[in-house]
Amino acid sequence: MHKINMDTIVLDSDPVLRGKCEPVSFPLRKEDIDTLEDMLQYVRDSRDEELAEKYNLQPANGIAAPQIGILKQMTVLVVEEENKQGDLIETEYALVNPRIISHSEKQVALGYGEGCLSVKDEHPGLVRRAWRIKVAAYDYLQGKEVIIQAKDMLSIVLQHEIDHLNGRLFYDHINKEDPWGHTDALKIIE
Repeated sequence: MHKINMDTIVLDSDPVLRGKCEPVSFPLRKEDIDTLEDMLQYVRDSRDEELAEKYNLQPANGIAAPQIGILKQMTVLVVEEENKQGDLIETEYALVNPRIISHSEKQVALGYGEGCLSVKDEHPGLVRRAWRIKVAAYDYLQGKEVIIQAKDMLSIVLQHEIDHLNGRLFYDHINKEDPWGHTDALKIIE
């Protein structure tokens, strides 16, 4: 049985999503490990159509602890990326205390806009993100501190999830006057 599903996800009308998350202390406590494993289970299963339907899951690239009502700096993500050979590979992280330590000036956005498990309403528009970022975090899956160098989709998903840990939502980044406006300098991913 799934502990997390669309009935238990915290929606953006709840002020908990605007709270700042506390850093997680080490060694990880059992409750923190359980949270990371439950979030990972959700994201993995949400990407399988049959399981998503069976357990009432909405497809996701990631989920952050505040989305299940826990104000701790933890997030999980699963992103498909193309490697140098052009093959799609799945990258998984279960991050604790992630922080962006550097980012590019060049920006990127999803051409169709972003979505979020916690946001039911439509918020059309481009969400500008740094094209490349470097993130320092503890990765539970690798059992160690890591530095993640990300660009394109992985960069977008990491920034989206880290925003959750700081009480920000994707639509906070949309230009209200000109939601779809951009110059050629903005890289668009379709």
